[in-house]
Amino acid sequence: MEERGWRRPDRERSFTQKRISHIFSCFRTLCCKGQPPPRPEYDLVCIGLTGSGKTSLLSRLCSEATDNIGPTTGFSIKAVPFQNAILNVKELGGADSIKKYWSRYYQGSQGVVFVLDSASTDEDLEMARTELHSALQHPQLCTLPFLILANHQDKPAARTTQEIKKYFELEPLARGKSWILEGSSVDNIDAVKQSFTQLIELLEDKDQDTGRI
Repeated sequence: MEERGWRRPDRERSFTQKRISHIFSCFRTLCCKGQPPPRPEYDLVCIGLTGSGKTSLLSRLCSEATDNIGPTTGFSIKAVPFQNAILNVKELGGADSIKKYWSRYYQGSQGVVFVLDSASTDEDLEMARTELHSALQHPQLCTLPFLILANHQDKPAARTTQEIKKYFELEPLARGKSWILEGSSVDNIDAVKQSFTQLIELLEDKDQDTGRI
């Protein structure tokens, strides 16, 4: 009995230490995981004619107010956050006086966003077609993933994405390139986010292909 009496405190201390160790282990697991890995960042250039809606779409993606938005003069840069990436989007103004300088801002881009007004006049649509063809064939952009947004789909005169694809001759022109054509509207920003998520997947694929070279 005496022997058992002397050993019991040792067993209790051992049991208590194990419980304390277990509690600290759980605490470390729950509270000491460390910072999550940083999200990758991609630099994009966003182009399109004045009135296509570039600024409004990007502002909504950043949860900014879209009241009193005017045409972009020169360029602006927005960091657009997504769950798995951050897109640093350089938006270029679409006025005639600015378009001729677009190519000066292409360097360093990893992807392209081209926004067009799907409800525009035939004349403006032809101009947008010309600019998209020029961008798709530009030496600094031709190998990059493209997201083409047929914007203003909420307007009665909006052309469908199939009509845009045929009119812009995207199938033959962009053969062998990574591109996405989606309809968009500032009133349906969730669909716009899904389109950008698809672009992020193309950017990730390009990263992996580059890493394998």
